[in-house]
Amino acid sequence: MAQQKAPRSATTKPIRILLAGYAPPNNGFSLSLKRIGERVQTRFGKDVDVKYLYNILDLGYKGEDLPWLIEDGVLTMAYQSSSYFTEQIPDLGIADLPFLFSDTSTARAAMDGRFGETLAQRMETTGNYRILGWFENGFRHISNRLRPIHVPADMKGMKIRVLPSEIHKRTFELLGAIAMRMDLTEAIAMIKAGTLDAQENPLANTVTYGVHKFHKFHTLSNHFYISRPIFLHRTSFESWPQDLQRAMQAAVNEAVAYQRKLAVEEHEQSRKAIEAEGCKINTLTPAEHDAFVAAVQPLLADARQIYGEAMFKMVPKP
Repeated sequence: MAQQKAPRSATTKPIRILLAGYAPPNNGFSLSLKRIGERVQTRFGKDVDVKYLYNILDLGYKGEDLPWLIEDGVLTMAYQSSSYFTEQIPDLGIADLPFLFSDTSTARAAMDGRFGETLAQRMETTGNYRILGWFENGFRHISNRLRPIHVPADMKGMKIRVLPSEIHKRTFELLGAIAMRMDLTEAIAMIKAGTLDAQENPLANTVTYGVHKFHKFHTLSNHFYISRPIFLHRTSFESWPQDLQRAMQAAVNEAVAYQRKLAVEEHEQSRKAIEAEGCKINTLTPAEHDAFVAAVQPLLADARQIYGEAMFKMVPKP
């Protein structure tokens, strides 16, 4: 990949840093972005100019636009669910696999260890990115407007929105649903119109985007654990003074711990909000969970051939 010329914003003081995401200002991801920016601004004062674009959806962009906005240097830093990168970087598909992680602590250990480091290296090799850490989007659950879901048969014929990932699409096809890849903005419009039966997200996302006002049934399925890389325009980052690069890395490290703490709190708050709306929440029993895992075994078997055993061995055991 040819090296881009560093933009003036990265080499002339004040160094301009534009942090972006796709959530409201009071969301945990936005609060964590602000924490990063404030730490850097406090350390370097007038030598940097930090600005925030918390929700690019407000400007008419889609969530899927963040990768090219960073890669082209329009934005300095953003977070995005790793699933959005799988077409550009197919190896990231391993992180999309269903039931890859048994619990949150195992997932975090993987993303902070060799597994996450390897994924970051592959992102940096393929795109003009620098990966400084992983926010936690967390375990995802199913909501729908039709009926309770306990076993895969309950999803038969159900139209469900999935992230732009072929692995996500195939997962729900194996579960009997009609999987529809689409950006968040389109999905929200269809949910409000009643033309989309189901979606899958962490509870916090379901509440943030108001889906619980349209979907009565919620199943705590824990089917995917999704991380959000914190990625920068590499050319800008590498043009910064070394002390600014180190300070940004330290700020991201601190913000990751902060965001993960908020994610746990937001999960519980969101569950209460869903219940307050009069929705029904069910948790899969061990037998029901096993039925979901059994249904996706063809996908998991293929993944071992595609990604190799070495990557699977990087996933810590619970």
